[in-house]
Amino acid sequence: MNTEELIALGQEVTMHTFNRQETVLVKGQGAYVEDLDGKKYIDFISGIACNVLGHADQEFVEYISKQAGNLIHVSNLFWNENGIKLAEKLSEVSNLDKTFFANSGTEANEAAIKLARKWGTEMKGPDAFEIISMNQSFHGRTLASLTATGQEDMHTAFKPLPVGFKYVDFNDINDLIAAVNNNTCAILLEVIQGEGGVNAITPEYVAAVNEIQKKEKVLVIVDEIQTGIGRTGTMFAFQQTSLKPDLITLAKGLGGGLPIGALVAKNHVASHFKPGDHGTTFGGNPLATAAGNYILSAIEKQHLLANVQEVSQYIINEIESWQSLAIKEIRGKGLLIGLKLTKSVGHVITKAAEQGLLITSAKDDVIRLLPPLNVSKLVVDEGLEKLKVALQA
Repeated sequence: MNTEELIALGQEVTMHTFNRQETVLVKGQGAYVEDLDGKKYIDFISGIACNVLGHADQEFVEYISKQAGNLIHVSNLFWNENGIKLAEKLSEVSNLDKTFFANSGTEANEAAIKLARKWGTEMKGPDAFEIISMNQSFHGRTLASLTATGQEDMHTAFKPLPVGFKYVDFNDINDLIAAVNNNTCAILLEVIQGEGGVNAITPEYVAAVNEIQKKEKVLVIVDEIQTGIGRTGTMFAFQQTSLKPDLITLAKGLGGGLPIGALVAKNHVASHFKPGDHGTTFGGNPLATAAGNYILSAIEKQHLLANVQEVSQYIINEIESWQSLAIKEIRGKGLLIGLKLTKSVGHVITKAAEQGLLITSAKDDVIRLLPPLNVSKLVVDEGLEKLKVALQA
C-alpha cells in the first residue's frame, strides 16, 4: 500500500484522537527517520522526548532483543531482576527510596495521586485529599490525571470530573499560598511545563513551595515525565533547583522508546501503599525495565548529560542570532527548547516538514525542539538550517 492508501485505511480503522501529519514513518537511524515514500527527515521530536538515543541504536537494539529472547513478561506475581536493578538505580540517582513501575506517564501520575491522597487521609485527616496543580500544566489523559491538568479546555467534554483538585497560576506565590488549607495533601508541579508552553519555574516560587512543604505538612510531587532522564542537562530537572520532592513521576525517556512509567517516592510516603492499593499487569515487566537499565547506563557511560548541556548552549547561541525571524522568546533548558513565535506555529511545523525537519508545538504559540540526547552539532547545524528556512517561509 502507498502512503495515501495507508492513511485512508488508518482514518477508517483508528479513532480520531490525534491530528497526525500526512506521513507514514517506516524506519530510522540516529536522529534521522524515513517515510514510506523514501523522504528523510531530521527528527527533533524524538517520539515527544522518548527516543533519548535516537532511532535504532545498535547496542540498545541488541540489548533489548536479547532480553526479549529470555523473558518479555511475567506479571507482578513474581520478582524480576531487571525491575529490582532499575528501581535501585532510580533510588540512587534521585535520592528517593522506592519505585512503582507503570506503563506511561499518565499511569505514573495516577499512582502519585492515589498515593498522595492515601497519605493525606491517613496522616492529616479524612478530608485531606486535595491536590493543588498549576494552570497550563499537563499530567495525562486518565480522569484523575486529566483533572490534575490545569487546562479547562481539556476538561469540558469529560465532566463530571473527580473532586479534590485546585488550580493556581504557575509562579504566582500569593495564589499558591491562598489555595493551601488543612485539606491540602500535595502540590503537583512541573519544573518546566513542556506541553503548557515550555514555562520554567522561578527560584522565588521554588522557595515558596519549600516553605509550604515544611510548614503546612504538604507533599511535593514533581512531574518529571518530559523533563526527566537527562532532558534538561541533569538527570532530573528538579536537581537544578532547591526543590525536595517527596514523589517524582517518570516516563518518556526512561524506556528509550519502549513504554514504561515510574513513580519514585520517599519511604515516609511510599509506606502508605499496601498490597491491593494499586497495581498493574504490565508495569515493570522484564523487557521495559531492561530498556530502562540500558538507558540510565548509556547516559552515564556516553556522558550524555554533558552533551545535552553543550549542545543546548550551541543551539541557543545560534537561534539568538535569528531574533528577527519571528522568534519572540527562547525558553526551556537542555534539549527541551521552546521558541515562542510571532507567527502561526502550525505553518512553521508544516514548512519544516517540507524541508525535512520534524518539530512539534506547545501552548502559547511555542514550537518545541526535542532532539535525542546524543545529537551531534553536525546534525544540529543541518536541522537548524532547515528550521531557519521554514521560519523565513
